[in-house]
This record gives sequence, C-alpha cells and structure tokens, in this order.
Amino acid sequence: MPVEIKDERHTASGAAPEGARDERSAAIAVQQMFDEISPRYDFLNHFLSMNIDRLWWWRAARAVRDVLQRPEACALDLCCGTGDMARALRKQARDAEIVGADFSRGMLQRGKQKFDSGNVRAVQADALCLPFSDQSFDVVVSAFGFRNLANYDSGLHEIYRVLRPGGLVGILDFSEPGGWFGKLYGFYFRNVLPKIGTLISGVSGPYSYLPASVSRFPSPQGMVDRMKAIGFHDSSWEPYSFGIAGLYLGKR
Repeated sequence: MPVEIKDERHTASGAAPEGARDERSAAIAVQQMFDEISPRYDFLNHFLSMNIDRLWWWRAARAVRDVLQRPEACALDLCCGTGDMARALRKQARDAEIVGADFSRGMLQRGKQKFDSGNVRAVQADALCLPFSDQSFDVVVSAFGFRNLANYDSGLHEIYRVLRPGGLVGILDFSEPGGWFGKLYGFYFRNVLPKIGTLISGVSGPYSYLPASVSRFPSPQGMVDRMKAIGFHDSSWEPYSFGIAGLYLGKR
C-alpha cells in the first residue's frame, strides 16, 4: 500500500547537509560532522537539552524492556554515538547482548569507556548496509541518529532485515512541537542553540545543520506511514516533552 503524501517533508529521501549532491556525499558530510564534534558531543547534548536527554533515553529503553529481557535477547543500538542509549538499554537488561553501531569512528572512540563498562560491543558500520545477518536482533533502537541517514526508507528496510520476527524497533528523535510552545522552542532551536553549540564546540556546521535536519525529517504521521509501508505493524509515535522529541515504535 503506497504511503500517502501529505506534505513536502514526506518526500525527503534522507538527510541533506549543505553542499551534499547525492546520498553518498550526504553520508560523508554527516560522518565528517560527527567526527568533528565528538570531543564535545556529550557535554553539549546535556547542556543544550538541560539534561532532559537522559530522561528521553531512559523512557525509550523502558519502552522496549519487555522484549529486551527475553532469554538470550540481543539488541542493536543503531547510530549509537558515544553510547548513552546503549547504557540505558543495559540498565534495563543486565543479561542481554548489546551491540552498538555507528559510522563515526570519532564518536565510537569517545564512547569507548561507556561501551567497555556496559559490556557493549561497538562496531563501526553504515546503518544502510549493516554487517549483520538477517534476523539477528530482538530489539533495534536508534536515538537521535536515524534522522541523519541519507535515505530514511533504506534505513527502515535495513532495520526490518536484521530484526527477528516479533522483534521491536524504537526510533527516538526530535520533532517540531506545535502551538505557542512550538513557536518559543522553534526560536530557541533555530536561533539560539546553533550559536551556543558553535561557540562551545568551535565548529559551526553541525549546529546549523541540526535544526535544518529536523525540519526536513518526516512529520510523526509521515514517519509512522513509512514504517507501516516497510512492513512494521502496531507502528506508533509517543511524544516526549511536549513534542520536542518522540519515540516511534514498530514490530516485525
């Protein structure tokens, strides 16, 4: 069943950093951005979100806990960054096998201590071409990384491929809240946050790219429609913090 196109964002194939000409150049640009900001990534995440990002990770991990606690469960933290989502998953399931995958070597190196302390196997990998066999994982979670993929549908197809039947996907990412709060937050997100991020990190591109990438990302309903079209059932979106972020859930 084809996805109904309701607004222009639904037609976006994936991330498009400034200057990117195609999916390959977009992927390379995103990879370079995250390598550049990796030294200050954790600090800026907590500072710019006023530490509410920790609550979002915890809620996302709780949402997949039942599947994560199955005997011999295996989970993939996709676009794992420095490992905060993997650490949240570990707290929910001490015995599960957890793998973190990210294509930024800088981010993986920065998160090495978290991966080691949480018994997480970290792998440098492209989310659109994962080095895992079909039906390898009971849970696939991606926190604030899926939005940066060069092709959203290809990313969903790859997640579907590596999930086992009955497995669960959880995609935690930013959204654009509505109403008066949305206008206030939008001003901060587009005008204040990029300046603070650039000042602290010393790198301008990534923090200008961030609000642009959120605006380009499908709306919550558009994303749910894409998940259903790929084959996920019981697909849904739960807003966090008045819709600043939200969790997409789907089952294979």
